[in-house]
Amino acid sequence: MPRRRPGRWDAVPRQDGRRFVVTGASGGLGLETARVLADRGAEVVLAVRNLEKGRAVAAQLPGAVEVRRLDVADLASVREFAADVGPVDVLVNNAGVLAVPFALTGDGFETHLATNHLGHFALANLLLPQLRDRVVVVTSDAHRAAELDLGDLNWERRDYRPFAAYASSKLANLLFMAELQRRLTAAGSTLRATAAHPGSTATAITANTGNRAKTWVGSWGHKLAGMPIWKGALTTLYAATMDVPGNTFIGPAGRLEMRGWPTGVGRSQAACDPELARGLWQRSEELTGVRFPL
Repeated sequence: MPRRRPGRWDAVPRQDGRRFVVTGASGGLGLETARVLADRGAEVVLAVRNLEKGRAVAAQLPGAVEVRRLDVADLASVREFAADVGPVDVLVNNAGVLAVPFALTGDGFETHLATNHLGHFALANLLLPQLRDRVVVVTSDAHRAAELDLGDLNWERRDYRPFAAYASSKLANLLFMAELQRRLTAAGSTLRATAAHPGSTATAITANTGNRAKTWVGSWGHKLAGMPIWKGALTTLYAATMDVPGNTFIGPAGRLEMRGWPTGVGRSQAACDPELARGLWQRSEELTGVRFPL
């Protein structure tokens, strides 16, 4: 999609008869995405770790909203969710963590890798046979600062740097999206994969860095310089509802892609590397035990 200077776009089209799964939908961009979709007539599944919190926010949403437990950092939870959720039109891979201290999940994966990439990789592939329209990957412009080491995805040999681990996982998001679209096209499928990033948006994603100063700076920086959540969610909504080709990447149109209305945006050279994308896909299959099903 060519870069342009768009006017205001917040008129999400009606979504009657369509079913969406939104991961990480109990707060922030995920909740706002779910709220707008439900308001536009969609059936929305809030895929959340905390059922109590999910049910509390679902009670405040319009329309047909369902709450199901999903911890994308736990592959057993991902498999259980995928086996029981039923047909889906659009999967929105939104859940994520940012710059958290080093830790390994129960499956033995570094937290950013597990939450931001591997869990969503597995979920999308498990749902493909029952998916009717598209997979949307929510990434970040931080991918431009990333280097992806396929031989050390878990940060076992390198000195761990929280933001670098986050940026790498966001690069992985774009590589996954591009390789998924390549495979869908090669398989003759009409399904598509798109991606979006919200620029600078005032959410609580910086709340768990483990560093009080970084948490404070991240939180207030986004509040002072970033967009409100309703506007930050528009890029995801555009990627999820508009008739755009597979491998489209949507972001804010403003300076440095920090603010603005949704438009097609570019990506880093690494994010366009087909060999890196194929290598990441192979490693992701090995780590998750989940294969492309089509």
